[in-house]
Amino acid sequence: MASLTTSTSLSLTEKLTLILRLAFLGPPQLLFEVTRCLTLAAIRGAPLRHYVHSAWNRFALGRLSARQLQFLTAPTSTTYQTWIPSRKAQALKSPSPVAHYTASRLQHTVDPLPDGASSLLWVGDCARATKVVYFLHGGGYAAPLLPGHLEWCLRAYVLAGAAHPGEEVAVAVLQYTLCPPAQYPSQLKQAVAGLAHLLKSGVRPRDLVLGGDSAGGNLTAAVLGHLLHPHPEAVEVVLAEPLAGAFLVSPWVSAGTKGRSFEENQYIDMLSPAMVGKTTAGFVAGVLSYEVQSREGKLWAMPVDGDAEAWFAGLDKIVNAVYVTVGGQEILLDQGVELAEAIRRGNPGVDVRLELAKNEAHDFILLEGAAQRDGDAMTRMKAWVSTVFWG
Repeated sequence: MASLTTSTSLSLTEKLTLILRLAFLGPPQLLFEVTRCLTLAAIRGAPLRHYVHSAWNRFALGRLSARQLQFLTAPTSTTYQTWIPSRKAQALKSPSPVAHYTASRLQHTVDPLPDGASSLLWVGDCARATKVVYFLHGGGYAAPLLPGHLEWCLRAYVLAGAAHPGEEVAVAVLQYTLCPPAQYPSQLKQAVAGLAHLLKSGVRPRDLVLGGDSAGGNLTAAVLGHLLHPHPEAVEVVLAEPLAGAFLVSPWVSAGTKGRSFEENQYIDMLSPAMVGKTTAGFVAGVLSYEVQSREGKLWAMPVDGDAEAWFAGLDKIVNAVYVTVGGQEILLDQGVELAEAIRRGNPGVDVRLELAKNEAHDFILLEGAAQRDGDAMTRMKAWVSTVFWG
Protein backbone atom coordinates (compact mmCIF):
# COMPACT_ATOMS: atom_id res chain seq x y z
CA MET A 1 0.00 0.00 0.00
CA ALA A 2 1.12 3.58 -0.64
CA SER A 3 2.32 5.52 2.34
CA LEU A 4 0.16 8.39 3.50
CA THR A 5 3.22 10.64 3.79
CA THR A 6 5.23 9.70 0.68
CA SER A 7 6.63 12.61 -1.33
CA THR A 8 7.01 12.42 -5.09
CA SER A 9 10.51 11.67 -6.40
CA LEU A 10 11.58 13.09 -9.77
CA SER A 11 14.00 11.70 -12.31
CA LEU A 12 17.08 13.73 -13.21
CA THR A 13 15.41 14.84 -16.44
CA GLU A 14 12.30 15.96 -14.58
CA LYS A 15 14.41 17.92 -12.09
CA LEU A 16 16.39 19.65 -14.83
CA THR A 17 13.19 20.54 -16.66
CA LEU A 18 11.73 21.91 -13.44
CA ILE A 19 14.79 24.09 -12.82
CA LEU A 20 14.65 25.39 -16.38
CA ARG A 21 10.98 26.27 -16.10
CA LEU A 22 11.24 27.97 -12.73
CA ALA A 23 14.60 29.72 -12.92
CA PHE A 24 14.78 30.80 -16.54
CA LEU A 25 11.38 30.63 -18.20
CA GLY A 26 9.33 31.21 -15.07
CA PRO A 27 9.92 34.88 -14.17
CA PRO A 28 8.86 36.42 -17.51
CA GLN A 29 5.96 33.99 -17.86
CA LEU A 30 4.75 34.73 -14.34
CA LEU A 31 5.04 38.48 -14.90
CA PHE A 32 3.02 38.12 -18.09
CA GLU A 33 0.28 36.11 -16.34
CA VAL A 34 0.05 38.58 -13.44
CA THR A 35 -0.08 41.58 -15.78
CA ARG A 36 -2.74 40.02 -17.99
CA CYS A 37 -4.94 38.83 -15.10
CA LEU A 38 -4.79 42.17 -13.31
CA THR A 39 -5.45 44.12 -16.50
CA LEU A 40 -8.51 42.05 -17.38
CA ALA A 41 -9.79 42.22 -13.80
CA ALA A 42 -9.46 46.01 -13.82
CA ILE A 43 -11.20 46.30 -17.20
CA ARG A 44 -14.08 44.14 -15.93
CA GLY A 45 -14.39 46.07 -12.69
CA ALA A 46 -13.42 43.12 -10.47
CA PRO A 47 -11.51 43.74 -7.21
CA LEU A 48 -7.84 42.94 -7.75
CA ARG A 49 -7.18 41.36 -4.34
CA HIS A 50 -7.07 37.70 -5.34
CA TYR A 51 -6.08 37.97 -8.99
CA VAL A 52 -2.33 37.99 -8.28
CA HIS A 53 -2.71 34.70 -6.41
CA SER A 54 -4.93 33.43 -9.21
CA ALA A 55 -2.23 34.32 -11.76
CA TRP A 56 0.41 32.46 -9.74
CA ASN A 57 -1.79 29.37 -9.67
CA ARG A 58 -2.35 29.71 -13.41
CA PHE A 59 1.41 29.83 -13.98
CA ALA A 60 2.11 26.80 -11.76
CA LEU A 61 -0.75 24.66 -13.03
CA GLY A 62 -0.05 25.52 -16.65
CA ARG A 63 3.73 25.08 -16.72
CA LEU A 64 4.35 22.18 -14.36
CA SER A 65 3.45 18.51 -14.65
CA ALA A 66 1.42 16.76 -11.98
CA ARG A 67 4.55 15.05 -10.67
CA GLN A 68 6.45 18.34 -10.53
CA LEU A 69 3.58 19.97 -8.63
CA GLN A 70 3.59 17.11 -6.14
CA PHE A 71 7.37 17.35 -5.78
CA LEU A 72 7.13 21.05 -4.88
CA THR A 73 4.10 20.69 -2.59
CA ALA A 74 3.88 18.89 0.72
CA PRO A 75 1.71 15.75 0.74
CA THR A 76 -1.78 16.14 2.13
CA SER A 77 -0.97 14.37 5.39
CA THR A 78 2.14 16.51 5.96
CA THR A 79 0.21 19.72 5.33
CA TYR A 80 -2.37 18.61 7.89
CA GLN A 81 0.26 17.57 10.46
CA THR A 82 1.99 20.93 10.10
CA TRP A 83 -1.10 23.13 9.97
CA ILE A 84 -2.83 21.86 13.12
CA PRO A 85 -0.10 22.86 15.64
CA SER A 86 0.83 26.01 13.69
CA ARG A 87 -2.75 27.28 13.51
CA LYS A 88 -3.36 26.37 17.15
CA ALA A 89 -0.27 28.29 18.24
CA GLN A 90 -1.44 31.28 16.22
CA ALA A 91 -4.86 31.18 17.90
CA LEU A 92 -3.34 30.94 21.38
CA LYS A 93 -1.56 34.26 20.85
CA SER A 94 -4.90 36.10 20.70
CA PRO A 95 -7.08 36.77 23.77
CA SER A 96 -10.32 36.83 21.76
CA PRO A 97 -13.09 34.30 22.51
CA VAL A 98 -13.07 33.15 18.87
CA ALA A 99 -9.34 32.46 19.05
CA HIS A 100 -9.79 30.52 22.29
CA TYR A 101 -12.59 28.47 20.69
CA THR A 102 -10.38 27.84 17.66
CA ALA A 103 -7.42 26.65 19.71
CA SER A 104 -9.56 24.30 21.77
CA ARG A 105 -10.93 22.62 18.62
CA LEU A 106 -7.64 21.98 16.83
CA GLN A 107 -6.18 18.57 17.58
CA HIS A 108 -4.48 16.01 15.37
CA THR A 109 -6.95 13.18 14.69
CA VAL A 110 -6.65 10.76 11.76
CA ASP A 111 -8.96 7.88 10.86
CA PRO A 112 -7.25 5.45 8.44
CA LEU A 113 -9.56 3.93 5.83
CA PRO A 114 -9.61 0.25 4.84
CA ASP A 115 -7.44 0.52 1.71
CA GLY A 116 -4.45 1.74 3.74
CA ALA A 117 -3.80 4.53 1.24
CA SER A 118 -6.51 7.00 2.25
CA SER A 119 -7.71 8.50 5.52
CA LEU A 120 -9.94 11.08 7.17
CA LEU A 121 -8.15 14.09 8.67
CA TRP A 122 -10.23 15.87 11.28
CA VAL A 123 -10.55 19.62 11.75
CA GLY A 124 -12.59 20.31 14.88
CA ASP A 125 -13.48 18.10 17.81
CA CYS A 126 -14.85 14.92 16.25
CA ALA A 127 -15.53 13.38 19.67
CA ARG A 128 -18.03 16.12 20.55
CA ALA A 129 -19.36 16.85 17.07
CA THR A 130 -23.12 17.05 16.60
CA LYS A 131 -22.71 17.94 12.91
CA VAL A 132 -20.10 16.76 10.41
CA VAL A 133 -18.89 18.16 7.10
CA TYR A 134 -17.24 15.61 4.81
CA PHE A 135 -14.76 17.64 2.75
CA LEU A 136 -13.26 16.59 -0.59
CA HIS A 137 -10.44 18.91 -1.62
CA GLY A 138 -9.74 20.07 -5.14
CA GLY A 139 -6.55 20.22 -7.18
CA GLY A 140 -7.43 18.41 -10.39
CA TYR A 141 -6.80 15.08 -8.61
CA ALA A 142 -3.11 15.97 -9.11
CA ALA A 143 -2.40 18.56 -6.39
CA PRO A 144 -2.59 17.75 -2.67
CA LEU A 145 -4.55 19.52 0.04
CA LEU A 146 -3.44 23.10 0.72
CA PRO A 147 -3.42 25.07 3.99
CA GLY A 148 -6.13 27.27 2.47
CA HIS A 149 -8.46 24.28 2.37
CA LEU A 150 -7.98 23.66 6.09
CA GLU A 151 -8.50 27.33 6.94
CA TRP A 152 -11.69 27.27 4.86
CA CYS A 153 -12.91 24.24 6.82
CA LEU A 154 -12.15 25.97 10.11
CA ARG A 155 -13.76 29.30 9.26
CA ALA A 156 -16.83 28.22 7.30
CA TYR A 157 -17.77 25.08 9.20
CA VAL A 158 -16.11 24.60 12.61
CA LEU A 159 -16.62 28.24 13.62
CA ALA A 160 -20.21 28.12 12.35
CA GLY A 161 -20.91 25.82 15.28
CA ALA A 162 -19.62 28.41 17.74
CA ALA A 163 -22.70 30.55 17.08
CA HIS A 164 -25.04 27.75 18.15
CA PRO A 165 -24.80 26.77 21.84
CA GLY A 166 -24.80 23.04 22.34
CA GLU A 167 -23.77 22.38 18.75
CA GLU A 168 -20.35 21.32 17.52
CA VAL A 169 -19.18 21.02 13.91
CA ALA A 170 -16.19 18.92 12.90
CA VAL A 171 -14.84 18.42 9.39
CA ALA A 172 -13.58 15.10 8.04
CA VAL A 173 -11.15 15.89 5.21
CA LEU A 174 -10.53 13.02 2.82
CA GLN A 175 -6.88 12.30 2.07
CA TYR A 176 -7.03 10.44 -1.25
CA THR A 177 -4.55 9.07 -3.77
CA LEU A 178 -3.49 11.50 -6.48
CA CYS A 179 -3.01 11.20 -10.24
CA PRO A 180 -0.60 9.87 -11.27
CA PRO A 181 -0.61 6.98 -10.64
CA ALA A 182 -4.22 6.71 -9.44
CA GLN A 183 -6.94 7.33 -12.03
CA TYR A 184 -10.72 7.08 -12.08
CA PRO A 185 -12.41 5.47 -10.19
CA SER A 186 -9.77 5.25 -7.43
CA GLN A 187 -10.77 8.51 -5.76
CA LEU A 188 -14.48 7.66 -5.93
CA LYS A 189 -13.83 4.33 -4.21
CA GLN A 190 -11.90 6.11 -1.45
CA ALA A 191 -14.51 8.85 -1.05
CA VAL A 192 -17.32 6.32 -0.73
CA ALA A 193 -15.28 4.32 1.79
CA GLY A 194 -14.86 7.51 3.81
CA LEU A 195 -18.60 8.17 3.75
CA ALA A 196 -19.30 4.59 4.82
CA HIS A 197 -16.83 5.00 7.69
CA LEU A 198 -18.59 8.14 8.93
CA LEU A 199 -22.01 6.52 8.81
CA LYS A 200 -20.73 3.37 10.51
CA SER A 201 -19.20 5.50 13.27
CA GLY A 202 -22.66 6.84 14.11
CA VAL A 203 -22.97 10.07 12.10
CA ARG A 204 -26.59 10.42 11.01
CA PRO A 205 -27.20 11.49 7.39
CA ARG A 206 -29.35 14.39 8.62
CA ASP A 207 -26.27 15.71 10.46
CA LEU A 208 -23.88 15.32 7.53
CA VAL A 209 -22.95 17.71 4.71
CA LEU A 210 -20.77 16.56 1.81
CA GLY A 211 -18.84 18.78 -0.57
CA GLY A 212 -15.69 20.05 -2.20
CA ASP A 213 -14.08 22.42 -4.67
CA SER A 214 -13.12 21.97 -8.33
CA ALA A 215 -12.07 18.30 -8.60
CA GLY A 216 -13.55 17.93 -5.11
CA GLY A 217 -16.81 19.14 -6.65
CA ASN A 218 -16.38 16.49 -9.32
CA LEU A 219 -15.89 13.90 -6.57
CA THR A 220 -18.94 15.19 -4.70
CA ALA A 221 -21.07 14.74 -7.82
CA ALA A 222 -19.59 11.27 -8.27
CA VAL A 223 -20.50 10.26 -4.70
CA LEU A 224 -24.05 11.57 -5.15
CA GLY A 225 -24.25 9.61 -8.39
CA HIS A 226 -22.98 6.51 -6.61
CA LEU A 227 -25.64 6.83 -3.91
CA LEU A 228 -28.25 6.81 -6.69
CA HIS A 229 -26.53 4.31 -9.00
CA PRO A 230 -23.94 2.20 -7.12
CA HIS A 231 -20.62 2.03 -8.94
CA PRO A 232 -19.58 -1.62 -9.37
CA GLU A 233 -16.08 -1.01 -7.94
CA ALA A 234 -17.11 0.99 -4.85
CA VAL A 235 -18.75 -0.22 -1.67
CA GLU A 236 -22.51 0.21 -1.74
CA VAL A 237 -23.91 2.73 0.74
CA VAL A 238 -27.61 2.77 1.60
CA LEU A 239 -28.83 5.88 3.42
CA ALA A 240 -31.51 5.59 6.09
CA GLU A 241 -32.48 9.20 5.32
CA PRO A 242 -31.21 12.01 3.07
CA LEU A 243 -27.99 13.86 3.78
CA ALA A 244 -28.44 17.38 5.14
CA GLY A 245 -26.72 18.94 2.15
CA ALA A 246 -24.06 18.90 -0.54
CA PHE A 247 -21.95 21.77 -1.85
CA LEU A 248 -19.95 22.06 -5.05
CA VAL A 249 -17.59 25.02 -5.41
CA SER A 250 -16.46 25.78 -8.98
CA PRO A 251 -17.18 22.15 -9.90
CA TRP A 252 -15.32 20.46 -12.74
CA VAL A 253 -17.99 18.15 -14.16
CA SER A 254 -17.27 17.88 -17.89
CA ALA A 255 -14.36 16.79 -20.05
CA GLY A 256 -15.26 19.52 -22.54
CA THR A 257 -13.04 22.57 -23.07
CA LYS A 258 -15.24 24.68 -25.33
CA GLY A 259 -18.15 27.01 -24.75
CA ARG A 260 -18.92 30.61 -23.85
CA SER A 261 -17.29 30.73 -20.42
CA PHE A 262 -14.15 29.01 -21.74
CA GLU A 263 -13.85 31.60 -24.48
CA GLU A 264 -14.65 34.66 -22.36
CA ASN A 265 -12.64 33.79 -19.25
CA GLN A 266 -9.67 31.79 -20.52
CA TYR A 267 -7.17 34.60 -19.89
CA ILE A 268 -8.37 35.90 -16.52
CA ASP A 269 -9.05 32.63 -14.68
CA MET A 270 -6.45 30.52 -12.87
CA LEU A 271 -7.46 27.67 -15.19
CA SER A 272 -7.17 27.53 -18.98
CA PRO A 273 -8.76 25.19 -21.53
CA ALA A 274 -5.38 23.49 -22.02
CA MET A 275 -5.07 22.84 -18.27
CA VAL A 276 -8.53 21.30 -18.12
CA GLY A 277 -7.67 19.08 -21.08
CA LYS A 278 -4.40 17.99 -19.46
CA THR A 279 -6.09 17.30 -16.13
CA THR A 280 -8.89 15.33 -17.76
CA ALA A 281 -6.34 13.19 -19.59
CA GLY A 282 -4.51 12.46 -16.35
CA PHE A 283 -7.76 11.45 -14.68
CA VAL A 284 -9.51 9.29 -17.30
CA ALA A 285 -7.29 8.83 -20.38
CA GLY A 286 -6.96 5.17 -21.25
CA VAL A 287 -9.46 4.10 -18.58
CA LEU A 288 -11.64 1.63 -20.47
CA SER A 289 -14.37 1.55 -17.82
CA TYR A 290 -14.79 5.35 -18.13
CA GLU A 291 -15.18 5.14 -21.89
CA VAL A 292 -17.70 2.31 -21.69
CA GLN A 293 -19.67 3.94 -18.89
CA SER A 294 -19.81 7.26 -20.74
CA ARG A 295 -21.28 5.57 -23.82
CA GLU A 296 -23.86 3.83 -21.61
CA GLY A 297 -24.92 7.08 -19.92
CA LYS A 298 -23.36 6.15 -16.58
CA LEU A 299 -22.08 9.53 -15.49
CA TRP A 300 -20.07 9.03 -12.31
CA ALA A 301 -17.00 10.75 -13.76
CA MET A 302 -18.34 13.64 -15.85
CA PRO A 303 -22.10 14.08 -15.27
CA VAL A 304 -22.60 17.10 -17.52
CA ASP A 305 -21.32 15.14 -20.52
CA GLY A 306 -24.61 13.23 -20.66
CA ASP A 307 -28.18 13.56 -19.50
CA ALA A 308 -27.44 14.95 -16.03
CA GLU A 309 -31.11 15.59 -15.32
CA ALA A 310 -31.95 11.92 -15.76
CA TRP A 311 -28.78 10.78 -13.98
CA PHE A 312 -29.60 12.75 -10.84
CA ALA A 313 -33.36 12.09 -10.86
CA GLY A 314 -34.34 10.81 -7.43
CA LEU A 315 -31.71 12.88 -5.63
CA ASP A 316 -34.40 14.06 -3.21
CA LYS A 317 -34.01 10.68 -1.51
CA ILE A 318 -30.25 11.28 -1.17
CA VAL A 319 -29.84 14.91 -0.10
CA ASN A 320 -32.08 17.73 1.10
CA ALA A 321 -30.13 20.74 -0.21
CA VAL A 322 -27.52 21.35 -2.90
CA TYR A 323 -25.36 24.49 -3.10
CA VAL A 324 -23.45 25.22 -6.31
CA THR A 325 -21.30 28.33 -6.43
CA VAL A 326 -19.36 29.53 -9.47
CA GLY A 327 -17.41 32.64 -10.38
CA GLY A 328 -18.44 34.95 -13.17
CA GLN A 329 -14.80 35.12 -14.31
CA GLU A 330 -14.04 31.39 -14.43
CA ILE A 331 -13.98 28.99 -17.35
CA LEU A 332 -15.99 26.32 -15.50
CA LEU A 333 -18.90 28.73 -15.02
CA ASP A 334 -21.16 27.11 -17.61
CA GLN A 335 -20.49 23.60 -16.28
CA GLY A 336 -21.55 24.58 -12.77
CA VAL A 337 -24.68 26.34 -13.98
CA GLU A 338 -25.66 23.40 -16.18
CA LEU A 339 -25.19 20.95 -13.30
CA ALA A 340 -27.26 23.00 -10.86
CA GLU A 341 -30.07 23.52 -13.35
CA ALA A 342 -30.14 19.81 -14.26
CA ILE A 343 -30.43 18.81 -10.61
CA ARG A 344 -33.14 21.43 -10.04
CA ARG A 345 -35.21 20.34 -13.04
CA GLY A 346 -35.12 16.69 -12.06
CA ASN A 347 -35.62 17.16 -8.32
CA PRO A 348 -38.23 19.76 -7.34
CA GLY A 349 -38.01 18.49 -3.76
CA VAL A 350 -34.34 19.42 -3.38
CA ASP A 351 -33.45 22.95 -2.29
CA VAL A 352 -30.96 23.82 -5.05
CA ARG A 353 -29.11 27.10 -4.59
CA LEU A 354 -26.99 28.37 -7.47
CA GLU A 355 -24.82 31.39 -6.74
CA LEU A 356 -22.93 33.21 -9.48
CA ALA A 357 -20.34 35.54 -7.96
CA LYS A 358 -19.78 38.11 -10.69
CA ASN A 359 -16.29 39.26 -9.66
CA GLU A 360 -14.81 35.90 -8.68
CA ALA A 361 -12.74 33.51 -10.76
CA HIS A 362 -12.14 29.83 -10.03
CA ASP A 363 -12.31 28.68 -6.39
CA PHE A 364 -11.96 32.09 -4.71
CA ILE A 365 -13.04 30.66 -1.36
CA LEU A 366 -9.76 28.72 -1.35
CA LEU A 367 -7.84 31.95 -1.92
CA GLU A 368 -9.73 33.56 0.97
CA GLY A 369 -8.72 30.61 3.12
CA ALA A 370 -5.10 31.02 2.09
CA ALA A 371 -5.33 34.69 3.10
CA GLN A 372 -7.03 33.76 6.41
CA ARG A 373 -9.95 36.09 5.80
CA ASP A 374 -13.72 35.84 5.74
CA GLY A 375 -14.39 37.26 2.30
CA ASP A 376 -17.62 37.14 0.32
CA ALA A 377 -17.23 33.49 -0.70
CA MET A 378 -16.44 32.34 2.84
CA THR A 379 -19.32 34.33 4.29
CA ARG A 380 -21.79 32.88 1.79
CA MET A 381 -20.63 29.34 2.49
CA LYS A 382 -20.87 29.79 6.26
CA ALA A 383 -24.40 31.19 5.90
CA TRP A 384 -25.48 28.28 3.70
CA VAL A 385 -24.15 25.54 5.98
CA SER A 386 -25.72 27.26 9.00
CA THR A 387 -29.08 27.28 7.23
CA VAL A 388 -28.77 23.63 6.25
CA PHE A 389 -27.83 22.49 9.74
CA TRP A 390 -29.97 24.80 11.88
CA GLY A 391 -32.54 26.45 9.61
